[in-house]
Amino acid sequence: MKIRLTRYESGDHGSFGFLRGPGIRLHVIELPWRDNRSNLSCIPVGEYRCERVRSPRFGVVYHIKDVPGRSHVLIHSGNYAGDSTKGWKTHSHGCILPARKRGRLGKQLAGLCSKSALSSFMSALNRQPFKLIIEDVQ
Repeated sequence: MKIRLTRYESGDHGSFGFLRGPGIRLHVIELPWRDNRSNLSCIPVGEYRCERVRSPRFGVVYHIKDVPGRSHVLIHSGNYAGDSTKGWKTHSHGCILPARKRGRLGKQLAGLCSKSALSSFMSALNRQPFKLIIEDVQ
């Protein structure tokens, strides 16, 4: 199965995109692009294998494999993915956070209803591995 993440905007509040595949149509938020720096950047555009894993912190989620120069890149729930070096909140250290919609929490752009988005994502994949294709439209 192939899932496509299309990024359409990136700034200090995070990178925003859409996640699409069979039975999947969700928003996502990631860290802004910061030259693939660990814990500060979204991952590079490309194709990645994803496998279901049990994370001690996040429970059952998907692991994005073979990201250059990175490890432990997951798809898990969370609302914020701002540039922490500029004082913005983040729930991501390079991971992808699914959301039902995009909005604001306080003064920061955020992904909303992330836990239910992750739940529907996990159900749609039915425990199967998949190929994640990440692209920018900018």
